[in-house]
Amino acid sequence: MSTPSGSGRQWYAGVRLVVTVTPADVGQRVSLRRRLPTGEYSDVVGVLESWSAGTLLVRRRNGELVEVSEEIVVAGKVVPPMPPPKRRPVS
Repeated sequence: MSTPSGSGRQWYAGVRLVVTVTPADVGQRVSLRRRLPTGEYSDVVGVLESWSAGTLLVRRRNGELVEVSEEIVVAGKVVPPMPPPKRRPVS
């Protein structure tokens, strides 16, 4: 992923957006921010299933597989695994 300046960094409204996810992170839980055609942003959080030919496949916790073009990713990082569900005490 690159930016027009080639610096690997983009700035929006005083916030630095950085992509630190790489193909080596396949199998890890990631958070990606992508820019939609409308100009709005949308986040995708899940396990990075694959990264091939400029396309990232991320599996959300509900099982949905989301295809994201690396060209529209403006920020991304590896995040910790989801915590196990909390058990409710038995009365």
